[in-house]
Amino acid sequence: MKHSEFYIGTEFLTAAGKWRCTDVGTRVIVAISLEPREMVREHYDANGERSEKLFVSTDPRDLTGPPYGVAEYVFHDLEGCYSTGDEVPQ
Repeated sequence: MKHSEFYIGTEFLTAAGKWRCTDVGTRVIVAISLEPREMVREHYDANGERSEKLFVSTDPRDLTGPPYGVAEYVFHDLEGCYSTGDEVPQ
């Protein structure tokens, strides 16, 4: 894909999966992954002891923002971005 094809909300594919554009810069785009993601939930008990729970989330609320509940990634090289799955190299 070309830089001019991206706008906020554009969904696209890479070899790593499906993405949604969250920002368009002069030379880069920023996006969040739409794939299931590993999340960490912290919990503190009555004594203040901290514990973590790791889990895989597919909750669409993680993708609502800004701010987003997932990391945003900067894409410099857009040659590896595709508008359809048929274009992604196998």
